[in-house]
Amino acid sequence: MHLDFSKPLYILAPLAGYTDLPFRSVVKKFGADLTISEMISSNALVYESKKTMKMLQKAPLEDPYFVQIAGADSNVVMKAVEKLNQIEGIDGIDLNCGCPVPKVVKQGAGSALLKDLDRFQKIIETIKEHSNKHYMSVKVRLGFEKIDIVNIAKAAQNAGADFITIHGRTRSGGFKAPVNYDAIAEAKAAVTIPVIANGDITDYQKTQFVLETTQCDGVMIGRGAIGRPWIFYQLKNAQENIPEDIKAKIILEHFEQMVNFYGEYGVVLFRKHLHTYSKGYPGASEFRQIINDIKSAQKMRELISEFFFKKAA
Repeated sequence: MHLDFSKPLYILAPLAGYTDLPFRSVVKKFGADLTISEMISSNALVYESKKTMKMLQKAPLEDPYFVQIAGADSNVVMKAVEKLNQIEGIDGIDLNCGCPVPKVVKQGAGSALLKDLDRFQKIIETIKEHSNKHYMSVKVRLGFEKIDIVNIAKAAQNAGADFITIHGRTRSGGFKAPVNYDAIAEAKAAVTIPVIANGDITDYQKTQFVLETTQCDGVMIGRGAIGRPWIFYQLKNAQENIPEDIKAKIILEHFEQMVNFYGEYGVVLFRKHLHTYSKGYPGASEFRQIINDIKSAQKMRELISEFFFKKAA
């Protein structure tokens, strides 16, 4: 298992409620270089909650595969790492130091670690020292309230992180402030470990712009892939325009993976994805109304084929 940083890496960002196993396996099949679990709390891992153990599962295609953890206490993090050490098939541990959600920050985890670089380094060192995985990476923001990314990046490097992903906003910038790609570029120039750029990377052209502006070693795409998982296909194949039949294939593959993983309930769960997929298509609102009542996998499969492949014809 080896990540090749000699050409840009295309990574799927962890997004709670979206980047579950079916979605990850689809982007992996169609071009993502690396997939990462949804964020998992170190406490939940230590207590082996059932839901958490299910979140750790990976698809057969997911190679390499990372698990992202959050935590503020190096002792608890160490115990969480020891649990992960017992699980085969995980290639790296990613530490979340970017999550801006108040309940995570209140516990001193996520982006709260950016306010305390000593603790930030201590937790990275703890993972690095106790993990038996190939890689240890860190996902950060530009700072908590003000930009401090050069110091943050250097601290991550000094603590032993193999690479870092930088989301180009501060914690106080939430998800709405403009992304500061120049600040990412400064951090990239200040360290020798690989740096991945993240934040508002929504399409093929924007990816090229971000890679050029930041000189980073790859991009991590989250929200830009929801409803458009084919962005990885476009990047991998250097194709700005994507054929409709490839889109339809990807949508159908996503549906099949959902049903495989969740059983019949996958049909219901897939409705929210179909709402996003059908945006901008003629007849989308009627299509949405019809699928909202469908519970049968066979019926849903027929409707998806009819709606998306017809558009591709």
